[in-house]
Amino acid sequence: MMTRQGAVQEKRFEGKGKRLLEPKGEKVRGDGVDIFLAVWEGRGKNLLAVHGLTANCRCWNPIAGALTPRHRLSAMDLRGRGRSDKPASGYSIDIHAGDILALLDHLGMKEVVLLGHSLGAFISLVFAARNPSRVSRLVLVDGGGKLSAEQTARVFAGIKTSLERLGKTFPSFEAYVGILRKAPFLQPWSEALENYFRYEVEEVPAGVRPRIRPEAIQEEVLNLTRMDVSLFYSQVQCPVLILRATEGVLYSDDILLPEDVVGRMVREIPGAKRVDVEGTNHYSILFQDNPARDRAILQFLDEDDESG
Repeated sequence: MMTRQGAVQEKRFEGKGKRLLEPKGEKVRGDGVDIFLAVWEGRGKNLLAVHGLTANCRCWNPIAGALTPRHRLSAMDLRGRGRSDKPASGYSIDIHAGDILALLDHLGMKEVVLLGHSLGAFISLVFAARNPSRVSRLVLVDGGGKLSAEQTARVFAGIKTSLERLGKTFPSFEAYVGILRKAPFLQPWSEALENYFRYEVEEVPAGVRPRIRPEAIQEEVLNLTRMDVSLFYSQVQCPVLILRATEGVLYSDDILLPEDVVGRMVREIPGAKRVDVEGTNHYSILFQDNPARDRAILQFLDEDDESG
C-alpha cells in the first residue's frame, strides 16, 4: 500500500544522460548533531562532498555516476538541511567544519578527498587549511573565492529565486517543482534535478515545503559575509583543483568566480590549478552531465598515483 509520504519519494524515469545511481543513506554523528550521509560505494579513495547554501546531498548524484565505483563518495547534508538535524541556531563555516571533523572521526576516516560546491567550497577550503593531515586533495566547484561587496551583491541577486522558495508551503510537489522547472538557470530539466527536489521537500498538512529553515540560511549568510576566506589560502597544504563555471546565473556578470577572483586563488593557494568548465553556470556545473568536468576530477584524483 502506498502511503501519502510515498508521493514525494525519489522518482525514476527514463531520460537523457547517464543512469542515476541510488545511494544508500546513513546517519553519523557530527559535532553534537546527527548528520545524514548519502553514500555511493566504491573501491578507491574516500571522497566527502559538501553542498551549497540551500542544497542537499543529492546534488552530487550526476558526479557520483562518474566517480563511482572507481572511488567511494559520501555526500553530507549540512546541519539545517536535508535529513540532518536542524538546531535553532549555529550556522557558520566554523561549525560545519566541526561537523566534518566529528563525522570523519566517527567513521574512522583518517584522510579524505574533499569536494565542495558554492558554500561547500568555502567550508572545504577552511577545513583543509585547519586540518591538513585529514585532507589529501581538495576540489572546489565554483566557490571559495573572495568577492568584493559589489560582486557579492550581483551573486545574491542571481540566486534570489533559489532563496525565495524557502519557508513557503506548496499545495503539492508538482506545484512546487513546476515553478523550478521554468527557471532558466536549471535548463535543461533532468532526472537528477527531479530527484534532488523530491528529496528536498517534506510533507506538511497543507502540502509540501522545503526541509530548510529560512532563519538558518539568514544566519549562515551573515556569518559568511563576516569571513575573509582569502586568509586561509596560503594555509592549504594539499593539491587543489578549482572548477569554474564560465557563465552567469541570470546575467553575464553574476559569476561566482570572476577572472580576478579565480586568478588570485591560483596565485595564493599552493598547488592550485583551475579548469574552466565551458558553457556552465553555477548550477549546471553540478547538475548536468558533463564529461569534461568528470575527466578533470578523475585525472586530478589519479595524479598522486601516477607520480608515485
